[in-house]
Amino acid sequence: MRVLVVEDEQLLADAVATGLRREAMAVDVVYDGAAALERIGVNDYDVVVLDRDLPVVHGDEVCRKLVGLGLPTRVLMLTAAGDVSDRVEGLELGADDYLPKPFAFSELTARVRALGRRTSVPLPPVLERAGIKLDPNRREVFRDGKEVHLAPKEFAVLEVLLRSEGSVVSAEQLLEKAWDENTDPFTNVVRVTVMTLRRKLGEPAVIVTVPGSGYRI
Repeated sequence: MRVLVVEDEQLLADAVATGLRREAMAVDVVYDGAAALERIGVNDYDVVVLDRDLPVVHGDEVCRKLVGLGLPTRVLMLTAAGDVSDRVEGLELGADDYLPKPFAFSELTARVRALGRRTSVPLPPVLERAGIKLDPNRREVFRDGKEVHLAPKEFAVLEVLLRSEGSVVSAEQLLEKAWDENTDPFTNVVRVTVMTLRRKLGEPAVIVTVPGSGYRI
């Protein structure tokens, strides 16, 4: 899952990003509304964690423009204002969910994951295919009933492949969904991660390489 965190309190933004990365999400961070619109125009995000009170371009305007683009991106709006009227107003702007500050990080993570499942084709909370069972909320993976311990990027790649439901996922798509924008696109990080993931999942191999196209399960 790829997430954009938009928050002008840099310490909070960086803390949220670090926590979400530990949950095997690819996270980009910006600190104002103009930068958010620029990133949204370049990258595809599953979820945008959007502070409402932003400098340069207000969070409300960012939300309006994002919704107006008709993208499948989900918006979790953050604000220090926790009144019911504020929550209603935020949702009426087109936000998919609303979380007042201060918040528990565990709740933020749960809400981000819930929004990530609300794609055009709704996905179950636990992904299963070819004997693999992946629970994003618990960060658990099982192969034929045996637990498999994965590093965050390995978990993220496996989640993307399972979410594709048998479709081929290119190396470029894996790079976009499992790594943030600071990753060098010319590295072999995807190939190396897939090789390690195959080894940990064991035999028979379930990740198939489609020459010239990518990978699938």
